[in-house]
Amino acid sequence: MAQRSARPPGGAQAAGRPGRMLRVPPQAFPAPGSQQRAAAGGRAKVPLKPGRSLMDWIKLTKSGKDLTGLKGRLIEVTEDELAKHNKKEDCWICIRGFVYNVTPYMEYHPGGEDELMKAAGTDGTDLFDQVHRWVNYESMLKECLVGRMAVKPLAAPKEISSALSEEKKPLNGMLPEKKLLGAAAKGITPSYDWFQTDSLITIVIYAKQKDMNAELVIVDCQDNRVRGEIIMDDHSYLVEVDLDHEVQEDIIVKVAEKVGKVEIILKKKDNIHWEILGQPLESCNTFIKRTDRGLFYRKCKLVSKTEVTHDTKLFCLMLPKSTHLHVPAGQHVCLKQIIAGTEVVRPYTPVLPSLPLNFKEPSHHDGAHIYLMIKIYPCGLFTQALDCLQIGDYISVSNPEGNFKKTQVQTTEDLFLLAAGTGFTPMVKLLNFALTEVSCLRTIKLIFFNKTEDDILWRNQLEQLALKDERFEVQFILSQPTKDWMGKQGKISSSLLSEFVKRSREDSKVLICICGPTPFTEQGVQHLRDLGYSQEEIHAFTA
Repeated sequence: MAQRSARPPGGAQAAGRPGRMLRVPPQAFPAPGSQQRAAAGGRAKVPLKPGRSLMDWIKLTKSGKDLTGLKGRLIEVTEDELAKHNKKEDCWICIRGFVYNVTPYMEYHPGGEDELMKAAGTDGTDLFDQVHRWVNYESMLKECLVGRMAVKPLAAPKEISSALSEEKKPLNGMLPEKKLLGAAAKGITPSYDWFQTDSLITIVIYAKQKDMNAELVIVDCQDNRVRGEIIMDDHSYLVEVDLDHEVQEDIIVKVAEKVGKVEIILKKKDNIHWEILGQPLESCNTFIKRTDRGLFYRKCKLVSKTEVTHDTKLFCLMLPKSTHLHVPAGQHVCLKQIIAGTEVVRPYTPVLPSLPLNFKEPSHHDGAHIYLMIKIYPCGLFTQALDCLQIGDYISVSNPEGNFKKTQVQTTEDLFLLAAGTGFTPMVKLLNFALTEVSCLRTIKLIFFNKTEDDILWRNQLEQLALKDERFEVQFILSQPTKDWMGKQGKISSSLLSEFVKRSREDSKVLICICGPTPFTEQGVQHLRDLGYSQEEIHAFTA
């Protein structure tokens, strides 16, 4: 038997949230005590008993109590054995080939026991990835680890059967990444090369994909290791090399958009001739699904923190000089902090430093900063820790995540944005992109739900924008207004949406984006479907 010190691979794994299309909306596997955005539409969580917060869970995992029932042993689990543990009082779940006894976690799960039970005795990876891939389950459930799934033979497609003839595959593709290259690429074979001058090293990645842009390229150079990832729809190509010699901190990234070529230019620390680029890592030269590639983090410096409302702040984080990263509209990043010795991860959607009021030219930001608008919850363990960060402190920030694509907006004539509370954040860049670069856009309407007037984010900026650009309209709706409020009040409903969500003409192309607490989003999507809007006309950013 293996010893208890064995752990599943950690560090890079986590992710998900705004940007994932809502298919099945259950809230699966959120960290205990996690805070949802507050706004009209209700709570997404099941109320927890006293003493069942995130901090209480962390204390329990550090108490030395045997949470697996195996007295410190790790075992190999067959599918038949896993299936036996499918009750609330005895619940095992498999995530990415590792089996956890989540029975003691039941009362700490803010989504409720029923949500966990959907994966009881089965492989819950797909459900986990669908809703809360960002949750760092490896850290949160490490004391609940039962062991690995037993492997079973892999029935490989004919075209790659020879490459996989000796391989075994456990549940959910615990297959070496390199073996996935041929299967995933489907005829597209990205590659890389390098050359040098007296002072420079240039790594050239041939993505072999047209319409490449800077947002699809993520580059980091840390501790003399260069990592370049190219996003290609739902796959990514990775180059990762431990360099043979030292390089300077700053990097240059050039993207030839029409031919799909990316150049990563590094400055040599010493002007010497390199015999080799360096030692490729195991993950180098792989082309796999993005969901199969763990998130990569880099440390970013907090450079400013300003109040937006009474409980929401705008955090400005500065990327390292050795990082090239642009977060596309509709996508999010994950922040990672160590709290009481446990890694805790939360997703947030970057915004702009402010709403631009001139949309004649596309706005190009320096790319060196990430702005996050975050609500600070009085009892929120993560946001309280975040608010305690001092200017100059560092926090880990992940690669972008999300499946929203700008092409969904580019042919849209009528764009409707339904936001509740900080569900407003993905709408900021989307609003900027639509008004700047969508030539066929006729109208864009933001319907913004909040509890009170004091909760409305960037109200003055939104009202100024509505006055300045005739294509844009904003409607504020409050669920708990004062008697002086002259605007609309209520919560999301079919009658309310039928009043404000209307095509500018009968055959106009419409896109409706919605984001907020889970009940708000679920109800909103259902109301829109009841009003006759198709699934293709609705994009739900899930929390």
